[in-house]
This record gives sequence, structure tokens and C-alpha cells, in this order.
Amino acid sequence: MKDYLSIWNFLNKHRKRQSVMVLLLMVIASISEVISIGSILPFLGVITSPELVYNHELIRPIVNYFGWANPNEIILPVTISFISAILISSFIRLLLIYTVLRFSYAIGADLSIDMYRRTLYQSYTVHISRNSSEIINGIINKTALVTGGVLTPLLYLFSSIIILISVLFTLFFIAPQITLVSIGFFGSLYFLVSIFAKKSLAVNSKRIAHESTQIVKSLQEGLGGIRDVLLDNSQEFYCKLYRKADIPMRRASASNSFISIGPRYLMEAIGVSLIAGMAYLMSRDANNIATIIPVLGVFAMGAQRLLPVLQQIYASISTLRGTKSSFNDVKKLLEQPLPTNVFQPVFDGLEFKEKIALNEVCFRYSKDTPWIVNNINLNIIKGDVVGFVGKTGSGKSTVIDIIMGLLQPFSGKLLVDGVLVSPKNLRNWQSIIAHVPQSVYLSDASILENIAFGISKNNIDMERAIFSAKKAHIFDYIQSLPEKFETLVGEQGVKLSGGQKQRIGIARALYKKSKVIVFDEATSALDDDTENSVMKAINNLDDDITILMIAHRISTLRNCNKIFQLGMGNSIKEINYDELLEQKKEGK
Repeated sequence: MKDYLSIWNFLNKHRKRQSVMVLLLMVIASISEVISIGSILPFLGVITSPELVYNHELIRPIVNYFGWANPNEIILPVTISFISAILISSFIRLLLIYTVLRFSYAIGADLSIDMYRRTLYQSYTVHISRNSSEIINGIINKTALVTGGVLTPLLYLFSSIIILISVLFTLFFIAPQITLVSIGFFGSLYFLVSIFAKKSLAVNSKRIAHESTQIVKSLQEGLGGIRDVLLDNSQEFYCKLYRKADIPMRRASASNSFISIGPRYLMEAIGVSLIAGMAYLMSRDANNIATIIPVLGVFAMGAQRLLPVLQQIYASISTLRGTKSSFNDVKKLLEQPLPTNVFQPVFDGLEFKEKIALNEVCFRYSKDTPWIVNNINLNIIKGDVVGFVGKTGSGKSTVIDIIMGLLQPFSGKLLVDGVLVSPKNLRNWQSIIAHVPQSVYLSDASILENIAFGISKNNIDMERAIFSAKKAHIFDYIQSLPEKFETLVGEQGVKLSGGQKQRIGIARALYKKSKVIVFDEATSALDDDTENSVMKAINNLDDDITILMIAHRISTLRNCNKIFQLGMGNSIKEINYDELLEQKKEGK
């Protein structure tokens, strides 16, 4: 329970204030239960022997106040009072259920949003070491499981305990011995069932957490590689993967549901049998039948309130156990640390006016892995067009990622105009960098929204978007489309060619007013004509924009005024285009 209650630490102040109001409503609901159960005693007493109630010392002041002349006159008011108490109690219970559900799902939304935010703010190193299926499943599916399997059961557990105490207090006041025997008997039964079910719930919990991730993984892989799936006719392979994960997960979920709900029907049958037995034993004393009926009525109604509450407590505990593994996964995502500068304004002390420098930079992913770059030194002057070449694994992309601030050097420094790039000014540095990868990510939105990526449509500067499109040599194509800038590109830009995607990527970088644009093998997947067109767009960019390029094709680097060649021994040297051509001729 300590683990589950730790969720309180992840609630904002507003939700914590709301939780106090929900707790107050739980107390009110318990009081209404006491009143509804207590009201049945005078009601049944009036029905069976109105004169006993009429002459009761506690009732006489009320009788005198309303001027009721004989016992029969109190039957209607007591009946109306009893019905009113029942209706009010039911209404409050419904209100409590509605409030608990709304509150728990609101918290679920808060937690999901917080997990997504914390995940997005993690460093690039963290992201590349994770499986995206686990993250997506945690944020979407496991959060839903936690909402319905932890938050709601916790709130129901608290409310049920409060109501249980109130109902027991009322029944104990009327008949203490029978109450103690009843609660001891039913409490023991539920406890034994809970003990026997504990292991199954734990096993099912782990299975649900694991298989739900496998489901998301099979969906991502099957739909993400749909071209290859269609070409290879491997649909059944991915269907089998999905089936292999989906069926065990649903069986485990069904098993947990049965374990949570099943005991209710057994307990209800035992409860009714016990009340019937009590009625039989009491009925043998014919002289006290007027006293017996109200007591039986109170216990019948008490059982009608008590058994569902006991069942709710048991079901809540079972559900909590059944979602423990998913809760632990969600908790890990919620405990992801946020960078200290997340909510700080962008630092204005870093400007790129002169040069970028790497001084003795070393990097490896962990202490147990080899150096990817070691003692790298280089200088890039503003306005340079810089190429990076080298064999696969030589560290080209790593150097670029360090320059972009995505990877932090293990040792050494990244300097911009002599200023050390640190967590304090990293956001400022990255705000002037744009990245155009080999496969430009396009959202399933309009061309305009993809150029002004990450900006609300209402806040898009149309003039800047047009200027960026013209500079990227994509404007004429956009104008030829029926919907022009409002044309939808489809998922992952499926409606566009490779060259068009790259030019939209360039337009996106220009819209951002980037001072540094990184082309990471941006033309390697294009044919010669398309590459020439894209390179023409790149070469026509403003002279004060610094361009960094990783390329396998030597022709791509033709217009670079500086080329850095990385070797497999962590070496780096500056060469020119002619030297690169000479190396190619010699087969180096």
C-alpha cells in the first residue's frame, strides 16, 4: 500500500485539494448510509406496532409538535421519511461513484501528460537506449490500466472502508453479538479468498504488463514496415506475433476480473442463508414477533449495504494486486528526472557570430564501451560549408550529435564563440540549429504545418513559410497543387517524393531561422537528378548560414569549403575536395 500511496507525490496542488473534497464526500456518503439503515428500524416498528413507536419517549416531543392524535397518524410521515432517507442515500452514493470516476480519470490524464513530458525531455542518450514500444505502451495502455486498476480502486477502497465502519457501528449499536459474528465470518472468508488469489494475481499482473508491450511492438513493426510486409507476404507472421501476445494478455485480464468479481455471488448466497436462518430461530419465539421483524429488517438492509462494501474492498485489493507490474512501469516513467533548465527562459548570453570549436572531445556511451571519438579537435567558422566523411563507424554522426548538443562529451569542450555550451545555454544553442536527416519526418498534416513544424496553425507566419519554400525550391511545386500549402502530405509524407520531402525539410530549417543547418546523409537515398535539385537548393542558401554535411557520395561535398575526414582510429584531419577525389581514385 505504501507503493500505491506514493502516487500522491505525483499529484499537483489542484488535484490534492480536490482529493480533500472527495474525502469529505466519502464521509457524507457514510453518514447517509447510517441514516438510511437507522431509519428502517422506526419504519418497520410503525408498520408492525405503531403504538410502540407512538408512545416511545424519544418520539413523544415530535408527536406533540405535529399534534398527531393517534398512532396511525405517524405511519405516513415515517414512511415518507424512510423513503426520503433511502433516495438521498442512493443519490449521494451515485454522486460519490461519479466523482470518484471523474477524479481518478482526471488524475490519469495528468499522469499520462506528465509521463509524456518527462519522456520528451530526456536526453538523446536515454532515448536511443530505449525501446519505443515500451514507452508508448507505458504512456497509453499502462496509464489506462493504472487509472482503472490503481487510482479508481484506491478511491473505492477508502470510501468502502469509511462506509464499512459506519455501517458496522450502526449494526453494532442495534445487535452487537450478531454483528461481531457476521463481520468476523464474512471478513475471514474474504481474507482467505484473498490469500489464495494473491499468487495468481501477481502472475497475471506481470503477464499483462509484458504482453501489452509486445502487442504495441508487433503493431509498430507490422504497420511501420508495411511496404516490406506486403512485398514479402509476411502478414501472417505479424498476425501470429500479435496473437501470441494478445491472447495471453486477455486471458490474464479475464482471470483477474473473475477473481475480483466471483466471490460476490458466493457471499450473497451465504448472507441470505444466514438471514433466513436467523429469521427461523427468532420466529420460534412468537411472543416477540413485533420486536423481531424490525431487527431482521435492519440486518437485511445492513447486509444489503455491508456485503457490497466488503466485496468492493476485496475487489479493490485484488485489482491493485493485478495491476502492480503495470503500476511499477508507470511509476518509473513518472520518476524520470526533468532537466533543471526545462522551465527556465532561454538563456540569451550565447550567440553564434564567429566559430564553433571542439577541444579534445572524447565520447563513449558507457565506461564499458570503446571510444567512438577520442581527442577530437576542429574549428568551424560561421558561414562555412563543412563536409564530414569517413567509413561506417568512424564517428561522423557522433561528432555531429555532439555539435548539436544531443550528446554530451565524456570529456573535452564544445565552444561557440569561445563560450562553453552547458545545460544553462544548451536550449539557446539548439534553438538556432536545424537538422535535415536522410528521411525527413513529416506529420500527417498539411505542407504548411510541416514547414512550420511544431507551431500551432493559428501562429504560423505565412510570409516566412512562403519565403522558406522559395529558398528551398519547393514553392513552385506547392503552387501547382490544388490545395497549395493546405495539401495534406499523408502519413510520413507518403504522397510526396523523396526530393520533395528533403526540400520541405530544408524549408522547415529556414522557417526556424536557423544559423546552423545539419544535413545528415540527406541526399544519399535520392537519385542523381533529385540530388542535384536538392543540392542546388542547399547551395543557394544565405552565405551567413553554416552548413554541416555528412555524405557518402563524394559529389555531394563538391561545394564544401572545408572537409573533415574521420578515421577508424579516432583520428580526424582536414582535407579538400581534390584530395578526396584522389583518395577515391587510389581506392582508399
